[in-house]
Amino acid sequence: MKKRHLIFTVVILGIIAMIIYRIMENKKTNSQGNEKKAPTIMTVQGDVLKPRKFDDNLSLSGTLEANEEINIRSEVSGVVESINFEEGSKVSKGQVLFRVNDIELRAQLSKAKTAQELASENQRRAKLLLEKQAISQEEYDISNADFESARAESELIAAQLYKTTVKAPFFGTIGLRSISEGTFVTPETPIAKLVNTSQIKITFSVPEKYVSQIKVGNSLTFTTSDSKEVHTATIYAMEPQVDIATRTLKIRAIADNKEGKLYPGTFANVTLPLETVNEALLVPTQALIPIQNGKVIFVLKNGKAQEVQVETGTRTDSLVRVLSGIKAGDTILTSGVMSLKNGTAVKVNLNKS
Repeated sequence: MKKRHLIFTVVILGIIAMIIYRIMENKKTNSQGNEKKAPTIMTVQGDVLKPRKFDDNLSLSGTLEANEEINIRSEVSGVVESINFEEGSKVSKGQVLFRVNDIELRAQLSKAKTAQELASENQRRAKLLLEKQAISQEEYDISNADFESARAESELIAAQLYKTTVKAPFFGTIGLRSISEGTFVTPETPIAKLVNTSQIKITFSVPEKYVSQIKVGNSLTFTTSDSKEVHTATIYAMEPQVDIATRTLKIRAIADNKEGKLYPGTFANVTLPLETVNEALLVPTQALIPIQNGKVIFVLKNGKAQEVQVETGTRTDSLVRVLSGIKAGDTILTSGVMSLKNGTAVKVNLNKS
């Protein structure tokens, strides 16, 4: 029995010895591996910042609008007697566009004028009788009121009769008509659209932080989606206050369109010059990393990547102007920045300028 206990104890001690041996060997191996492992150095691209001249322009979206535009309608109800314009043609100011049948109004006017003449005669007689004290002042006032009422009725019908002839209020191009001769129209019936496109308005909105740099009389350029041709316009009006919902200010410019190349309703790409900066710091867009409270850039400091928060301004397709946070002579990292951490050891290959 003692012999069995002795053997069991020897086996247990042997197992424990083997476990301790393996633990010591593993520690020795890990220690040797750590001693051999060298620190990893990332290779990245970079640029040395140099000040350069920069035309600070805002790229905005706008909409082209006609200089003048109205929907032609009839102010009186009736049957269209004649149409005096061709669809899509130019019309001059004061040109007759269409006429509404006015037979009933003419008859009403004739009746009203007859009543006016009678009231005028009654008023004349009443005045003579008042001078002779044959009637009272009240009776004269009644006859005078009847005359004024009859005259007003005649003028009202005459005004309605004048409205049966619809004329163009300004020079322009008239669009497609939605009526024919014989159509019964009312003031709600759309007839056609008249637009003046000899000049084109461009409406766009500017972020509030740039408002102080924009004035009436400033020039801008724009292109449209259907052409690469660059057009010039001049700012002529601005809203008096910033839109609270969008924090932008609506602005309107005007451009010549004598050749008729621009169409109202077209989308416009607006380039608005703000200022020319002689010593601007520009960085590639890929160097910027967005964070919750702004943007950061990695710069080279003592062989390591250092994270710097920056304030940015206007951007182009490939560059962003940095207003603060970095200075001329700094080496900024431009590739692999999403894999970098603050303090990462880096080797920088400078981009060829």
